[in-house]
Amino acid sequence: MITPAKRVDEIQEYYFSRKLKEVAQLNAKGMDIISLAVGSPDMPPSEQTIDKLCEVARLPDAHGYQPTAGIPELRKAMAAFYNRWYDVDLDWQTEIQPLIGSKEGILFAGLTFCNPGDGVLIPNPGYPTYTAVNKLLGTNIIYYTLREDNGWQPDFDELEGMDLSKVKMMITNYPNMPTGGNARKETYERLVDFGYRHSILILNDNPYSLILNEHPMSILQVPGAKDVCVEFNSMSKSHNMPGWRVAMMASNATFISWLLKVQSNIENGSFRGLQLAAAEAFNTNSDDWHRQNNYENYSRRRSIAEEIMLTLGCTFDKNQVGMFLWGKIPDKYKDVEDLTERVLHEARVFITPGFIFGSNGRRYIRISLCAKDEKMKEALDRIKKLKW
Repeated sequence: MITPAKRVDEIQEYYFSRKLKEVAQLNAKGMDIISLAVGSPDMPPSEQTIDKLCEVARLPDAHGYQPTAGIPELRKAMAAFYNRWYDVDLDWQTEIQPLIGSKEGILFAGLTFCNPGDGVLIPNPGYPTYTAVNKLLGTNIIYYTLREDNGWQPDFDELEGMDLSKVKMMITNYPNMPTGGNARKETYERLVDFGYRHSILILNDNPYSLILNEHPMSILQVPGAKDVCVEFNSMSKSHNMPGWRVAMMASNATFISWLLKVQSNIENGSFRGLQLAAAEAFNTNSDDWHRQNNYENYSRRRSIAEEIMLTLGCTFDKNQVGMFLWGKIPDKYKDVEDLTERVLHEARVFITPGFIFGSNGRRYIRISLCAKDEKMKEALDRIKKLKW
């Protein structure tokens, strides 16, 4: 009898993959569910981005395999992006590497730097992929606590009290998802220092820094950070390109060369037209485009999401950033799904229960801002009609 590898038993089908099947069944019954769950931008990329893709796609010689390292035009544009938004200088030839997504980057980093059994520090709450990838890799997952009363920043006293002797890597994510806790200069400085003193690689996942955020930051702004850090970034959120699968990792030249060695044995570079279109977006999307797309649009939606939170009796931090709103449920609910399942089946609105992000999220819900204003207003109206 053929059986799967043991690692398959270590993971589950992704929550949204399972839950969206249920939502599809409800819609098939005429329920017309409004989804405020998944963080997939509903707005299109800029016109010049699409135009460049179409232009290159029509060229007869543009459809061959591309180098895993990415074409020079894209690498230069990614380095310029870091200089423009974070004032970080990267050598486009050696210190930046295109990816098809941060998920893949996390996998490549684990394969590059960790042996089975090595310790990996993972935030709780945190993106479920951090846990799933490390279960597949066979590393020793060690959760570290993020708390609301600490602004969802790492508790460095807790970290220093851990047995770190076998820890090889630490995953961080600022601005934080799901909590919206923003990046802080002090946090980044302490993370770099922590990595240096304990010889721990810091992986910072940074796709949300341009969303509802007046002061985008990168951990690579800290002097010496390249020596102990790898940062992931993405076009999915900030450029409305989630389905395009364009991301990047940045670090020192040696780390990038090691990562590329692993990556090049798994995948080739993406379609040339897609790479040139991504470079076009990096280079030509204006400050006004970013202001309207990443601040004004999400700001309007955020106001509606706050009304939804208040209607449900939830509390939240108004200072959080990113494309979600994270809120704490009232004490009267024994379990978060007592609330989210009622919202789904009675109000016909799909919102995310916080437990999927870890045990420290079990008293929270998350509302996505990736729906049209009118849909969010309709969701609010549906929820207001019920007694909470």
